Amino acid sequence: MANTAEIKQKELFGHPVGLYVLFFTEMWERFSYYGMRAILVLYLVATTTGENAGLGWTNGDALSLYGTYTMLVYVMSIPGGWIADKFLGQKKSVLYGGILLVAGHSILAIEEMWAFYSGLGLIIAGVGMLKPNISTMVGGLYKQGDIRRDKGFTIFYIGINVGAFLSSLIVGYVGEVYGWHYGFGLAGIGMAAGLIQYVVGQKHLKHVGNFLGASENQAEKEAMNKPLTKIEKDRIVVLFISFLLVIVFWGAFEQAGGLMNIYAMDNTNRMLMGWEVPASWFQSLNAMFIIFLGTGVAAYWASRKLKGKLSTSLFKMILGLIIMGTGFFFMSAASAEFESTGSSAMYWLVLAYLFHTIGELCISPVALSYITKLAPLKYASLMMGVYFAMTGFGNKLAGLLGESASELGEFTVFTGIAVFCVVFGLLVMLFRKKLEVLTHGVEDDEREMNYEEAEGFELADNQ
Repeated sequence: MANTAEIKQKELFGHPVGLYVLFFTEMWERFSYYGMRAILVLYLVATTTGENAGLGWTNGDALSLYGTYTMLVYVMSIPGGWIADKFLGQKKSVLYGGILLVAGHSILAIEEMWAFYSGLGLIIAGVGMLKPNISTMVGGLYKQGDIRRDKGFTIFYIGINVGAFLSSLIVGYVGEVYGWHYGFGLAGIGMAAGLIQYVVGQKHLKHVGNFLGASENQAEKEAMNKPLTKIEKDRIVVLFISFLLVIVFWGAFEQAGGLMNIYAMDNTNRMLMGWEVPASWFQSLNAMFIIFLGTGVAAYWASRKLKGKLSTSLFKMILGLIIMGTGFFFMSAASAEFESTGSSAMYWLVLAYLFHTIGELCISPVALSYITKLAPLKYASLMMGVYFAMTGFGNKLAGLLGESASELGEFTVFTGIAVFCVVFGLLVMLFRKKLEVLTHGVEDDEREMNYEEAEGFELADNQ
């Protein structure tokens, strides 16, 4: 056992130092992904003439590609998770995924259609390798029952949104003002920075993300071949039902990169003190709110848990869906204003993103943590991959909903999304207690743990 001084050196702000290595890796990965996402649809619909020419696609075609692309990005998390569980382990899978992402974003900087589609393909493969496995590694830093796990995932999630916030401003501005392909190239530079940081920080990740099939621990090696127990099967059932919430949530939330992005560009009065705010900048609101509100929301739920008040993961996820859905009523108001005056105010978008953010903080980092609590050891990364695949299906649903606005109108689409999310959330809430019985008390004894108690534990502690 390490001595006290060594233990303190391995902690930072009450969490394993490895958390911050993963924090910055994911921050730069999200900088590259969200930076590219912020300008992708705008690039597709931009006219083929002018100083910053685009591809001249229709809104419907652009949203269709956007939905398919974002779906595939996350669906590839299933093979990415399977490869990690069966062959590489999470640590190496993250490394290889980062390399693919650097290549993909860099190729997008080339102004050729072959480069455009090749770059998107490499990004899809890279995110599939990196995304589920880096999230699983975060869970591996904490022993089962450590209440810091949810907080750790929120800190990690803030890293995601620091990257998203900076990318929307920087990559969005460079792409709109100086050239779309300069923006794509800048996203590649960000991913390269994240990859370098990850390699340098390996000394803090020695006990996390290793391939269990090659483990020196006999119990870990045997766990890969054992059949699932009744408890493990019940927990998987709960996970798959919770994934329905995930599909609905992201199907609504991902209007941000599609329909809400176009709405900001075409229908919103973006003049502020004589200066026009770039449409892509509104994408940064969500990330900014997460940065400011993330730790506060996590501390609120942890405090409720320690006081014995209702704060189960499933309850938080259901509440998050309802809150996010409520935010779309502000977009309904924006659409009504546009239909009556020909323009809508920016504050409607700000309010919508605020509610979307609060909802996201209640569902997304919580869901990541929930999976690492319930997933069986041998399917740890695969189950995380399934989760991200569900977000991918939600992204595709978002694209389909966005396309329907051309026929139904923005007011109908935004209002329909709001009503469905709230009603669906309330229906799932009715069955919450029955579902939580199937978790077999996985969250009943959560408490604060120090690093000495948690040192060296991975997802094997879920058994």
